[in-house]
Amino acid sequence: MERTPNYRFATEKPDHIMLSISDDARYTMTVTWRMCKEIESGYVEYYEKDGEKKTAAAIVKPFKSDVNISNIFFTKIENLKAGTRYYYTCGDDKNRSEEFWFDTQEEDLTKFSFITISDHQKDNDHYDPDYSALNKFLKDTLAKHPEVRFILTAGDNTNCGQHEIQWNAMFEGMKGIVEHVPYMMCCGNHDNRGFEEYFPNEVGRYYAEPAEFFNTQLEYSYPKNGPEGWQTENYSFDYGNAHFVVFGVNEPELCNEWASKDIDSSNKTWKFGSYHFPIYYAGPNLANDDAYPMMRECMEKLDILFSGHEHNFSRSYPIKNEEIYDRPSQGTIHYELGNAHANPPGTKTCDKVWHSSFYPQEEPVSMYALIEIDGDKVTMTANLDDGRTVDECLVDKSKDEIRPYRVAPVFGEGRTRMYYKGVDLGLCASSTPPEFKDGMWYIPVAILLGFICGEVRREEGKVYGKVYGKEATFTENSDIAFSDKGEIKLDAPVYRGNEGQLYIPVDSLRNVYGMKWAYAKRNNFITIEHVNESHPVPVQP
Repeated sequence: MERTPNYRFATEKPDHIMLSISDDARYTMTVTWRMCKEIESGYVEYYEKDGEKKTAAAIVKPFKSDVNISNIFFTKIENLKAGTRYYYTCGDDKNRSEEFWFDTQEEDLTKFSFITISDHQKDNDHYDPDYSALNKFLKDTLAKHPEVRFILTAGDNTNCGQHEIQWNAMFEGMKGIVEHVPYMMCCGNHDNRGFEEYFPNEVGRYYAEPAEFFNTQLEYSYPKNGPEGWQTENYSFDYGNAHFVVFGVNEPELCNEWASKDIDSSNKTWKFGSYHFPIYYAGPNLANDDAYPMMRECMEKLDILFSGHEHNFSRSYPIKNEEIYDRPSQGTIHYELGNAHANPPGTKTCDKVWHSSFYPQEEPVSMYALIEIDGDKVTMTANLDDGRTVDECLVDKSKDEIRPYRVAPVFGEGRTRMYYKGVDLGLCASSTPPEFKDGMWYIPVAILLGFICGEVRREEGKVYGKVYGKEATFTENSDIAFSDKGEIKLDAPVYRGNEGQLYIPVDSLRNVYGMKWAYAKRNNFITIEHVNESHPVPVQP
């Protein structure tokens, strides 16, 4: 039986009503809403308690989606008083919303809180996505923390952002929440994902660049200060003594240039960022090539970078230039937010060398993080909807410390560790560590390939290895590897090292298998990465 989608189309009554910060939070507030295409003008009416009612006209933009045309209304209310509650309605002369309220930021604010969430998309039914559990979760959260000033996301606000049915369901799920609390969205990969055919089946997946539906519906909701051509999905704003940089998932080099200048120009005490993909991830097969090294410069100017994508929680040590530290002044803390809509990870996740705290969130629970700023201190608490606290930490700039204390690993001379995608090779490499010889790092190639489930064959003085569709044979005392594509020159000859294993220059992994690597001098370990996110599994004949 053919089903009819629940489109939730626009009507004459205002809906999708949302507050956001698009300018100075002390003196302005932006209201966004939607109405059917026949309504071509609108305004916000607002007032202080017992004060005179005033109006502010809306910018009106058509939104042509995959299934409908509606009008989006944007009103930036200006010349407001700092630290003041205002009441407002929106619509046109005939069709008005109910009355809502908002608060402006106080002057010289150094103590406030916000919540941050990620990956609250729902893919239970693309004919009728159900965001009611998210609605309850956020209302319960705000009831516990009524002092929260805004909600910041780390992306994947919808499941397929190039289809209006998803946005309409998501905004219904935010009803009763974002009319009072500004909603600052980061664009994730699902927010710019679409299909050439969505009904009855998803066919022809694509990613829009720029994020068309995200940018059109929110064009004037957020500051238009991002890089030219990529605004809305990239923007920055201030609140109190904190500066926030929100990144999209496209054009990393351009975003790095913009964000580096943007962050340098801020004199705020705290510098936060939100970027959907985790740089220091938890997936055993994930990669970070979407951002690093292209965005390393700007991201390492931040105190804390929020992320999502993996649907699990982790908090890193302060990290800079691949090295792991203990003190907040020494690097950026990468804070992965889990998921806010009982969406367990699609793949198993695991603790990595760079994690100071980790929780896989494979239970069907929802998570939010409460971020409390008090001058030069910030407390971050990750909570589940069942009342359990996953992690709590205090970052204290005045004392340059993070509590609870956790010291980053530092391995002694001659005890260099080798990690693949952040995971210690463990027992199989316990007696075959990397070796530094003649100014060059070497690794036991068969040990590495075996650990990542590559195909390995050992012969006298030779080792054959195949992984990610590439194969090569290495020969003792030779600087030539014989691959299926021909001869590959190595940086130095292969030699027999610890436990009789054949060691090759680690840098040669780049040409042979397409792997990259880095040496963390402070911590004395080597990390090896590969852009491929597949799962190598040996074939059993």
